[in-house]
Amino acid sequence: MPTTTWNRHHILSLADFTTAEYNAVLQTAASFQEVLSRRTKKVPTLQGQVVANLFFEPSTRTRSSFEIAAKRLSADTLNFAASTSSMTKGETILDTAKTYLAMGTDIMVIRHKEAGVPSAIAQEMDRLGVKVSVLNAGDGQHEHPSQGLLDLFTICSIIDPAQPRIELLKGKKIAIIGDILHSRVARSNIWSLIASEAQVHLAAPPTLLPKFFAEYLGEEGNVERLFTHWQLEPALQDADFVMTLRLQKERMTAHLLPSLREYHQLFGITRAKLKLCKPNVKVLHPGPVNRGVEISSDLMDDPQFSLIQSQVTSGVAVRMALLYLIGSGKA
Repeated sequence: MPTTTWNRHHILSLADFTTAEYNAVLQTAASFQEVLSRRTKKVPTLQGQVVANLFFEPSTRTRSSFEIAAKRLSADTLNFAASTSSMTKGETILDTAKTYLAMGTDIMVIRHKEAGVPSAIAQEMDRLGVKVSVLNAGDGQHEHPSQGLLDLFTICSIIDPAQPRIELLKGKKIAIIGDILHSRVARSNIWSLIASEAQVHLAAPPTLLPKFFAEYLGEEGNVERLFTHWQLEPALQDADFVMTLRLQKERMTAHLLPSLREYHQLFGITRAKLKLCKPNVKVLHPGPVNRGVEISSDLMDDPQFSLIQSQVTSGVAVRMALLYLIGSGKA
């Protein structure tokens, strides 16, 4: 593994990540990517440690990739499902976390539909004075740090597979399209891409990219590298990478779109619309994908443009890197 100094005990947000921390994740993930290409894909790095996946809402990619990442590092895993837990009998979230702590858990990977739950559990672990690390696997409309990091790794690895690093994205134009209002993935990607000094262009209907969202981001001092559009074309013009986001209908409390067909006509990514971008443009989507809505089905399956399967593959290496970085000091 790359020699690096890592002092972060929890991974809850990318808002305060440093360039050195981004590069530590990218370089460590590249090393694990090489490990995963071997016949023997397991390393003993976290042998004897327990990783608990506490997912209070459904997930396929994130949960499965964290589980396989932990197993590739030789950790023992515990998988929690709210529907079959004592929470159905009235147990609180913090009591659930303390139960897993009592079982000897070293790292808690937490996903919840409400923003702030991973942070609250991390604060409780710190208050108790234990060495348990908490990794945010997505909380409400707040953030999804591991997805932001695997997207960053996927993009940087396309540019330089041997040495992915955040500096490679300086000056690159990256468009993020779709349901930005409800997307925790978008928030994490915005933090990482702005840190890389890329030019980030957000595009969505006004109902999914309201004025207050742009004003909030501007207040963070990012206005020179962040642009918002209520039409698709300015965001796609000469873009190097295009990331389209799922319409999160389960989080929409109002009728925000006339129809899915109209949304696809105006903001769905197709081959024809990609002609506005750079010739070698690549397309990403964090999944799950609504085919024919956010992206045309043929484009999604075209390896010339689509990095969607690469994102899934990158997820294991990046999550191995995150577990390694916060867990290697516990042995």
